[in-house]
Amino acid sequence: MVLEYPVQAESEGIKLKPEKMEADKLYQCIYEDKIFLFYKDDQELLHCYEVEDPAALKDISENPEGLEEILRKHAGFETNQS
Repeated sequence: MVLEYPVQAESEGIKLKPEKMEADKLYQCIYEDKIFLFYKDDQELLHCYEVEDPAALKDISENPEGLEEILRKHAGFETNQS
């Protein structure tokens, strides 16, 4: 069974399926050269953030699995966890 990603960028805009989102997990999509981040908290509230940084957009486009580490890097947080 293939799970459908709950955030989809389409020509008409971004389509969300919050009922398929896990709480406390970050979801992302790229739409109109911007990164949109979606987060559903433990009270089922949906949060949306927009990232316009071109360097972050490039890094995330090349490595979407490294999203959280890339965001920390571009926010200036240390990522070394030895």
